[in-house]
Amino acid sequence: MIPARRVPRRAWLAAAIVIAVAGAGLALAITSRGGSPGPGRRPAAPAAAPGTSGPQLPRVSLTGLRWSDYHGIQLPSSPQAGPHHTRNGLAWGFADTPLGALLAALNIAVRANAQWGPGVFAPTIAGQVTGPDAAALLSACQAGYGQASQAAHITGGQPLGDADVTEQAFRWVAWTPADATVDLVSAGPGSGGVTIRATTRVEVAWQGGDWRVLAPPGGDWGNAAARLSSLAGYTIFPGQGR
Repeated sequence: MIPARRVPRRAWLAAAIVIAVAGAGLALAITSRGGSPGPGRRPAAPAAAPGTSGPQLPRVSLTGLRWSDYHGIQLPSSPQAGPHHTRNGLAWGFADTPLGALLAALNIAVRANAQWGPGVFAPTIAGQVTGPDAAALLSACQAGYGQASQAAHITGGQPLGDADVTEQAFRWVAWTPADATVDLVSAGPGSGGVTIRATTRVEVAWQGGDWRVLAPPGGDWGNAAARLSSLAGYTIFPGQGR
């Protein structure tokens, strides 16, 4: 649990799926704006459909999920829902089902991050990210990677390092066979052994026979993330408790 004291925005954003390793600990790769920390966006609870007592959201079976290490992050896959193709650090080919949408949101959003180098974030954003802010996300990743790699003396487009983070839970916000939105919970270590959690809202759209992630507002994942103090209302991925 996060203690009652105020946790700086930089700390809880480090637990989001856009975290990166810098120096001795977790730090932002593409959301550093300078200035004093702000409260961040707090995702609203799923809205109820008109005339119903709650949103018409899917139920997914997490039985049979497989977890594979991706630079320190365990990412899920399913023989039925995907990703059906993985190569050169990329992952694509997801089923047009709720589980396929969930797995696409997590796998694509994690890869759309400067941390893994231009060989991953550039083709991921070019081929698997859509929306009016996709170009801004690519520019942010390019700038973030350029600065971080130069500071760390990393050459050849290599990853900036591994990440100590767990993709822990999720909560549906909306679902149709053409578009879905999910809140993804990530957890990472804070100071004094405290676990820091953040939730990141990710929207995916079914386009060209696969799911694509809509770029976050302004091309900044920080605009889609918020500190999280409780897992109430979220579904925890099997074996991913922290």
